[in-house]
Amino acid sequence: MTMPATRVEIVQGRIEAYLEEARPAAWRLGDDERLTPETTLTATEARDLFEDQMMSRLLDVAAREMKRINEGFYTISSAGHENNAVIGAMLRLNDPCFLHYRAGGLMMARSRKLAGIDPVMDTLLSFAASKDDPISEGRHKVWGSRPMWTPPQTSTIASHLPKASGLAFSLRQACRVGVAGDLADDSIVLCSFGDASANHATALAGINSALYTVRRGGGAPVLFLCEDNGIGISVDTPRNWIRDSFRERPHLRYFEADGEVDEIWSTVEEAIRCCRHFRTPVFLHLHVARLWGHAGTDVETSYRTMAEVEAEEARDPLLRNARRLIELGVATPSELREMIARLRSRIDAAMAEAIGRPKLTTVAEVIAPLARWDRRAVEATTSVQAAEGARVRLFDQGLPEEAKAPTKRTMAAHINATLADEMLRFPETMIFGEDVGKKGGVYYVTAGLQKKFGLARVFDTLLDETTILGTAQGAAMAGLLPLPEIQYLAYLHNAIDQIRGEACSLSFFSSGQFANPMVIRIQGLAYQKGFGGHFHNDNSIGALRDIPGLLLATPSRGDDAARMLRGLIATAKACQRVAVFLEPIALYHEKDLYEEGDNLWLSDYPPPHADQSLLLPGDIGTAHPEASEVLLAGYANGYRLSLRAARRLRQEFGIEARVIDLRWLNPLPMDEIRRHADECGAVVVVDECRATGGGIADAVIAGLAEEGYHRPLRSIRAVDTYVPLGAAANLVLVSEEQIVQAARRALKGRK
Repeated sequence: MTMPATRVEIVQGRIEAYLEEARPAAWRLGDDERLTPETTLTATEARDLFEDQMMSRLLDVAAREMKRINEGFYTISSAGHENNAVIGAMLRLNDPCFLHYRAGGLMMARSRKLAGIDPVMDTLLSFAASKDDPISEGRHKVWGSRPMWTPPQTSTIASHLPKASGLAFSLRQACRVGVAGDLADDSIVLCSFGDASANHATALAGINSALYTVRRGGGAPVLFLCEDNGIGISVDTPRNWIRDSFRERPHLRYFEADGEVDEIWSTVEEAIRCCRHFRTPVFLHLHVARLWGHAGTDVETSYRTMAEVEAEEARDPLLRNARRLIELGVATPSELREMIARLRSRIDAAMAEAIGRPKLTTVAEVIAPLARWDRRAVEATTSVQAAEGARVRLFDQGLPEEAKAPTKRTMAAHINATLADEMLRFPETMIFGEDVGKKGGVYYVTAGLQKKFGLARVFDTLLDETTILGTAQGAAMAGLLPLPEIQYLAYLHNAIDQIRGEACSLSFFSSGQFANPMVIRIQGLAYQKGFGGHFHNDNSIGALRDIPGLLLATPSRGDDAARMLRGLIATAKACQRVAVFLEPIALYHEKDLYEEGDNLWLSDYPPPHADQSLLLPGDIGTAHPEASEVLLAGYANGYRLSLRAARRLRQEFGIEARVIDLRWLNPLPMDEIRRHADECGAVVVVDECRATGGGIADAVIAGLAEEGYHRPLRSIRAVDTYVPLGAAANLVLVSEEQIVQAARRALKGRK
């Protein structure tokens, strides 16, 4: 019995049937002749375009065949979107491209620009999840290429728009500093996405940030390519929604591309010219079709009638383009048939080879690009020092290491001085965020830096964390070293996917070929004496610790803060890592440890040229190392509370407590924790974050128990609640008294 034809076979069959029946034109255009007087598209360029488009289409067919025989793992196709090849043909290789997942035609056309690229094999290797895939090495199906300046994207919700805008914004500064590599002064950034994801908050943030940049007098040469197929999986986009939403936006040039391929060519040409010349954001609205459903597993007739499916298939751009080329004398039907046969044969042979190529087979192979670490390279960054006399001028003749005033020896003062020193040493660094410029931050940690280094390197952003983190990613990809600030830890959560899904995944999905090194400064944690409520006292770091490859550090003392921040900046620079420096707000201006006025929480500033000027991941702090009865393991505010508790344990109960400052919360310094635990009779983990997965206690206790630590283990954690306003906060946060009692219980109530 004959099986009914699939929709793939029906669509492809229509092209083949047309080419069998079509008759060549009575004339033949010369290779360099234009298709019409209104376009610059030549006959040769049109034939190349059609070949690239058909290559993309046949690869989509191959993807479904590989899935059918259980040798392929991706069936979201570009079928119907192939006119995006026009953009791929027109952009330069130094115009970075952040691409929608239906960008097959664009990538085929872009590949034509660089010798030695085989887009057919590269794409099939990605379908097969082979480790020979040149961009992701089998970790995901992504459109990407280092030689073609196409960072891989995995997002289906347009969360790559903020970093595309960030890169466009950063181009000028990167070129000025001399770190832009192969990017040029007139490069532009392409960012493509679908009509459905254009509604996502992250997409709107990316577009808004580009418009804001222009409104403030800056440049944002980003080409937003919206490929409008009228549907998001199963939900229709309202008629004219994209046009009505973006055509009249201030500071956004709008172009609409539809019709014949040569007409689309002319519109795209003008859009690119406008973006490149005026350095302004451009919205290119490209009308496309979506053929064969959302993906291979999508049963389109469950939400569309057969008449609707057939109407969409009738819009097949390849059928229309074939007709246009033949009618204008660009190609004959037999030439196009031969082209298709040649491509099909090439793809069949490459598919057979790709299926047999090796896969990832070990954990080490999978995680290799996640968390690169080279201590020697990190330490080598200390060899870069400011010119003689430059620091003296920077600090107005009063070096911070010589300061005696208490306000100059706090954590906030040391972080400020460290940022100044690092910006002096590394001209590619830049600081930005909410209120960091003129005001100097809500806690004045960045005070004076804008005056020292100028508006190009220290600047205020609009009030949107997604934009801040997107700007950081784009700046880092341009060659800069961003140090963005998130004003409060609670503010991060509306934008955390910019770290999790975008920044930290880039190296993973590009096999380390692309990176966006940065140190994100976040002001957080609690103990602010009742001020602010939960939005200013967020005591949960669980969402950050969940991010693969992210470095997370938090200091407790000013001198540690200076050396840790330098260590993170050095690690970002040398190892291309993404790091978070969580600054405990309550300790910014703290001076005392035991009693008011003792000034024991002040410290001298460690200058960048001194020995041990860096603290690096795994380097923890230790107090009372001779004590061995109980180990108190804490961080930030918890370390300070533990020192206070240790004094009480000794004075009131005769218990000697060793105290360690973990400092590094991801990855945890488990080797050092185990070493100290093995030397002590019990362990109390002082975790100032919330009880249910908000901090590090679970991981520390599990790590010790699984390694066979059989002595008493206890933990103190904050109540699993939001932090209330006023004195009520003391009811839910970890206290000195709780630590004392936990240590006593761990030692079985020793008097």
